[in-house]
Amino acid sequence: MSFSITRVSHVEIRVTNLDRAWEFYVGLLGLVETERDGGRIYLRGLEERQHHSIVLKQAESPGVAHFSYRVSDPEDLDRLTEFFKAKKLPVVRLPAGSEKGQGEAIRVQDPLGFPVEFYHEMDEAERMLQQFHLHRGVSPMRLDHVNCQTPDVQKGYDYYVGELGFWVSEYTETDDGKLWAVWMHRKQNVHDIALMTGTGPRLHHFAVWVQDMVGVIRACDILAGAGMTDNIERGPGRHGLSNAFFVYVRDPDGNRMEIYTSDYMIPDPDWKPIRWSINDKRRQTFWGHVAPRSWFDEASLVESITDGRLLTPIPAELKDRPDFVT
Repeated sequence: MSFSITRVSHVEIRVTNLDRAWEFYVGLLGLVETERDGGRIYLRGLEERQHHSIVLKQAESPGVAHFSYRVSDPEDLDRLTEFFKAKKLPVVRLPAGSEKGQGEAIRVQDPLGFPVEFYHEMDEAERMLQQFHLHRGVSPMRLDHVNCQTPDVQKGYDYYVGELGFWVSEYTETDDGKLWAVWMHRKQNVHDIALMTGTGPRLHHFAVWVQDMVGVIRACDILAGAGMTDNIERGPGRHGLSNAFFVYVRDPDGNRMEIYTSDYMIPDPDWKPIRWSINDKRRQTFWGHVAPRSWFDEASLVESITDGRLLTPIPAELKDRPDFVT
């Protein structure tokens, strides 16, 4: 069975203070507010014409409520529902309007434990790409990808590539040939989702794409100027994997966002995935700089789709425990 998944579409982030989060994401970094609805603020990038790509959700603690993919065929919502039910995974149907600006959707606790949504329709919003007089902050263009930690990357590869029809751009292996991390895509660039070995299910980061390296450097200047140097976690630098120029920042609640540019296109169907050895330091940072320990150890907890509680993640070395079931 194949599905018409086009791209990763949006992510809903839990924050403990909406006004403080707004000041970070909109006031400093320059995302565009579409609207507010009760305990949520809906944001988008400057080139995006969809209602939202980032949702800030008022919550008691940080974390991730869900991330979402768009499908081009609305009938895939029915096919995906049956697919997940056959796997005996928790799946719920959401009527149009359950999420502001969005049509009918389904949400599933996927085989890795992540709260993932699929939808077809979303309201259009004004595209701000050429309204240069209104560009602010780092001029964020669009949501590009999510990166997730899981104890079993091979299981995630089998699911995303073997069952959902994603393609692999790059991957990392250990010396004994074990898959340690994988970058997978449906749109024509390096990734919509990356999976890397670690305590999970946890969302490591979501990424916003900017037009050039100056936007990445400007993010550092803006945060430093605002007295938030501690929120700059890693970079700026260049990845070996993906070739992207990046900086990782933490919002006031500790949720991690990558601001990046300069990755590459994959338009051809015969692309051969690039292999990296886990011992090649250039894969993390092409210039050889080592990531801080927090970058590996810390990540955002994810919600249960049935009751909204945050799931307890399982360390990678304990992945075979029988209670690693959502």
